[in-house]
Amino acid sequence: MRVSASEKMFSVFVHTVLIIIALTCILPFLHLIALSVSEGHAVDLGQVWFWPVGLDFTAYKYFFQNTPALRAFGNSVIITLGGTALSMLTTVLTAYPLSRRYLYARKPFTTAALFTMLFSGGMIPTYLVMNSLHLTNTYWSLWFVGLISTYNMLIMKSFFENIPSEVTESAQIDGCGEMQLLLRIILPLSLPMLATLTLFYGVGYWNMFMNVILYINRTELQNLTVIVQSMLQIQSMDNMMAMDIMQQQELVSEKLKAVGVVVMVVPMLVVYPFLQKYFVQGIMLGSIKG
Repeated sequence: MRVSASEKMFSVFVHTVLIIIALTCILPFLHLIALSVSEGHAVDLGQVWFWPVGLDFTAYKYFFQNTPALRAFGNSVIITLGGTALSMLTTVLTAYPLSRRYLYARKPFTTAALFTMLFSGGMIPTYLVMNSLHLTNTYWSLWFVGLISTYNMLIMKSFFENIPSEVTESAQIDGCGEMQLLLRIILPLSLPMLATLTLFYGVGYWNMFMNVILYINRTELQNLTVIVQSMLQIQSMDNMMAMDIMQQQELVSEKLKAVGVVVMVVPMLVVYPFLQKYFVQGIMLGSIKG
């Protein structure tokens, strides 16, 4: 099949736009990596762009030894793993019943869920509820507040509804109950969607900031996002005044800021390749034969 000149021009235009968008995402991160490992005087003079000038890992050493970053990193891991697991569990247990057409009062329940996308209880009432339940300064306050994303639940509900009825009916004829149908048929067919929503929840919990500020007052329980944010403020660098002049030249504040952002972003970049394979799989491949 021959490709016309207009189609070639359109393809070139689309690829050009995609390359520009990709560069706007990649180049700033490369710049941060270069800043974090470059020599202090080169960073201070603005000589670092996308390639490091010299190699100096002093900022990384200082970041993990002289700040609560290592403890905060562990807190972020706990918040992310626990929150993602709870959110996915509750989202599945909410979306699956709402996707069954024979559920009594299915439409009113769905309408009630949609209502929460437009109106919420508000910040102060939510805080008062968490405080009255004695959940402040615990991770449960972070997990309960963002337990279910209505948007993600509706995506999952729509996905379950689009699974061919022949699949579920044949399983029910073979004697599958609702729980067996969910665990052995529905969820295995939904791996791409589950992986996507797991990534959405994981990124949300990993980057959680405002809820941590509101509900967690103890420094030893705060996550990496809060620690990095405090380092991005110039006031947080006052403790560098205790260092001698030569150390300050090698460990300028811009390097520490770059290190904080890199350490916060890299874990999500490491996790993504393990979930990417599910995004491109055929969802219904092999589910119906004959």
